[in-house]
Amino acid sequence: MRFPPRISRIGAAAAVLSALLVGGTVTATPAAAAVGDICYSDLPSQAYDTLGLIARGGPYPYSQDGTVFQNREGVLPKQTSAYYHEYTVKTPGSSTRGARRIITGKQYEEDYYTSDHYATFDLIDFGC
Repeated sequence: MRFPPRISRIGAAAAVLSALLVGGTVTATPAAAAVGDICYSDLPSQAYDTLGLIARGGPYPYSQDGTVFQNREGVLPKQTSAYYHEYTVKTPGSSTRGARRIITGKQYEEDYYTSDHYATFDLIDFGC
């Protein structure tokens, strides 16, 4: 399993503290407001299957799995164009891929879960 570091969150907290100490202002970005946390144990069972496939490098059930996620909505932290990749989390009873995905970030090995087709994301916390 992957254990995402908290470097980006520590950096964000330091920036907020620094701004407050020197009398600056802090503005929330859409990405900061839309990215939450989810415990690994709270994921749907199908997400465990997808994370296992990612850890093994496939094979994936859908041709779109493993492709670059563009982050067009700008909800995830801004990164280079090929930083994020998307993988389908099967939705029981759905005749399509459904709305659930795991989005991975390669450099920091973070994993995000979305159940609403990219409207919101939760960083997966593997420690709980």
